[in-house]
Amino acid sequence: MSTVLRAQKQTLLNQKAKMIWLFGLPSSGKSTLAQSLEARLFAEGFLTKILDGDELRAGLNQGLGFTAEQRTENLRRAAEVAKLFLETGVIVIAAFISPTEATRQLVQRIVGADDTCFVFVNASLKTCEARDVKGLYAKARRGEIQDFTGISSPFELPQQAVLEVRTDELNVEQCTQFIYNNVSQFIR
Repeated sequence: MSTVLRAQKQTLLNQKAKMIWLFGLPSSGKSTLAQSLEARLFAEGFLTKILDGDELRAGLNQGLGFTAEQRTENLRRAAEVAKLFLETGVIVIAAFISPTEATRQLVQRIVGADDTCFVFVNASLKTCEARDVKGLYAKARRGEIQDFTGISSPFELPQQAVLEVRTDELNVEQCTQFIYNNVSQFIR
């Protein structure tokens, strides 16, 4: 248990901690936007931490598969880690598919509604498949990958109001600027 309060840490860092949770189909641009947003915020003097689904699955969440239960556990762990960074005053940029409304609500319950900003990284399935450098969509269509979001596992559109960026209509810089414009008021 820390004796230094979150507010004190935020004062030291001259920022307010917030979690910006980017979610969408595989290859929609979540990780690219997370990196671009982090660079923008760093240039403005903010301290951030990116939590990326692929990176967490290589370490903390290694061994978790892609069943509904394992996806939920993956996101639960990510939200708990995000919460720890928020308590340290750090701005968290999370990039996870987060395929269901229930899992997004779980994340929000863990982190807290006031600390959560969801951003739906929206791109058409066709665009996502065209961007897929790993060939995962093709493997999923051939049945070589089970439970692949957008092909053999559903992706639920957001039911609650969230920011939305169309990465199939705007470039990375435009999407980053849109997100920055909408979150900067909450982190200053």
